Amino acid sequence: MRNIVAVLLLLLAMPAQAAPEVVVQGIQMPAWLQRGTNTRPLSPGMELSNGDKLITGANARVLLQAADGSAIKLGENATLILSNLAQQREENGLFSALLDIAKGAFRFTTATIAKLRPREVTVRIAGATVGIRGTDVWGKVGGKMSIAAMEKAMGKSLADSEKEAKMDFDVVCLIEGKINIAHGSETPFVMDQPQTFYVMRKDAPPFPVAGLATEQLTKWAGETEIAAGQGAIRSGGKWKVLLLTANSEHDAMAAYDELRAAGYDARIRPVQGGQYQLRITQLPSRAEAQALALKLTGQMGITAPRVVH
Repeated sequence: MRNIVAVLLLLLAMPAQAAPEVVVQGIQMPAWLQRGTNTRPLSPGMELSNGDKLITGANARVLLQAADGSAIKLGENATLILSNLAQQREENGLFSALLDIAKGAFRFTTATIAKLRPREVTVRIAGATVGIRGTDVWGKVGGKMSIAAMEKAMGKSLADSEKEAKMDFDVVCLIEGKINIAHGSETPFVMDQPQTFYVMRKDAPPFPVAGLATEQLTKWAGETEIAAGQGAIRSGGKWKVLLLTANSEHDAMAAYDELRAAGYDARIRPVQGGQYQLRITQLPSRAEAQALALKLTGQMGITAPRVVH
């Protein structure tokens, strides 16, 4: 009894362990983590560290949870590098991070309940540095838009000289809140009007900050959302897709390596008869598991995947 009491007192005396700086919550595969010289598929529940590079493939999405309660979302064909991750250990301590968006679309959203927590988050997007304190911001590196679509998004006609410029651009869109922007040789400025955007063109000066049409905002926001029915895996998901059964360890490892190289978080499990089963776990529902099974049918030797709980 004395030993039990001693253990309990020791546990109470230990400081509470802080939440990880950034953790993976959801993935619409394919997506990868590069850590040093090692590349592996992203997995729900994975804790991320300084220097980690996240890469998404075609039609992919990633949802991350930061220690301050904010959500970080990535769209398809995106690259994010994490650095300067830190948090003070006291209650409601400062959370800091540098998010370097090298390619693709992202969104940073601070939940209402977390807005009072202090944070120093900087987003680098192409040639711009965006300072965030607590807000909802969307951006993209490597966007493309027709002249007509840009005019519609801005709600005004462009000058003829502006129309001659190529419409390859990087963009920062403030959905709500407040951000500070420093871009190249431009004078740093503050964006604090909701549903406004700042377009940085490749071969011409940036456009002034302008209001953004709701239709365009909805379209852009969809580029970073994990939609229902896309076969996404999430932390705590209880459903599985049994992809295939291999008759030897060699065949199992070959299939495992192929799936994981393709950005799918496959696992191996020995089964009766000396066979090996390849599976993907952490699907949140039967519908999501069925969607993933359908998506992978006919690929990488997968012919008849099964959904189980």
